[in-house]
Amino acid sequence: MRTWFVTGGTPGGFGLVYAEAALKQGDQVVVTARRPSELQAWAEPHGDRVLVLQLDVTDAEQVRAAVRTAEERFGGIDVLVNNAGRGWFGSIEGAPDETIRRTFDLNLFAVVEVIRAVLPGMRARGGGLIVNMSSVAGLVGAQGFGYYSAAKFALEGLSETLRHEVEPFGVRVLVVEPGAFRTKAFAGFRNEPVNETVDAYVPMVEGVKAAFVEHDGKQEGDPERGVQAVISAMNAPVPPQRIVLGNSGYDVVVAMHENALAELRANEKLSRGADF
Repeated sequence: MRTWFVTGGTPGGFGLVYAEAALKQGDQVVVTARRPSELQAWAEPHGDRVLVLQLDVTDAEQVRAAVRTAEERFGGIDVLVNNAGRGWFGSIEGAPDETIRRTFDLNLFAVVEVIRAVLPGMRARGGGLIVNMSSVAGLVGAQGFGYYSAAKFALEGLSETLRHEVEPFGVRVLVVEPGAFRTKAFAGFRNEPVNETVDAYVPMVEGVKAAFVEHDGKQEGDPERGVQAVISAMNAPVPPQRIVLGNSGYDVVVAMHENALAELRANEKLSRGADF
């Protein structure tokens, strides 16, 4: 029986889908959320196999306390799912400073804190799996969500290096890159104001917001099938280092890599000519 530690357990998101999938396998789960009372009715039928903890992942002390509580309760964490995160719209030039910092605090620095809190136990036990929920936007820039993309690009780079550093200790790292999935992620955008500080970008940002609001509830991705794909990747004889989820996301990422490779080869002479 494995113990999972899943951040971002807000109802209607990937977090609870991961938790339910783990429980169906016979595992036990720690689920964290800012408002744990929202999970009380969900958790009760699972008894002692579920521990719900209040956690703001941007608070380093809360992160360390939650990990200690989880380890004391279940003896260790085998699978960490860094799922907490979200984006705020705005242009690169005109997004408010507060939005920029909040985006990186939640989508990058909070992930770092959770990883650093969990890794000592994984290293001591000689094994573990870290699943970092990135995004297709972490591979392909998303107009109007540039700072979210930047934070997810940074998470991709962090995960690449982390993978090499922890491999000698028996710890694996899997990066998950979903496209648009039918969670509640888009629901909050409807009533969120456009706080763009540069007027020239307001029409673009308003258009991005409108597109997200229009697409809410129509996303092609099925969270349950997405999580099952991740679990299949986790348990594969040769586990992948990353997995893109969803048809549209897959097509966008493949096109990006093919275009990048074609451009790289077209400029090979310039690249190779830069050496002494």
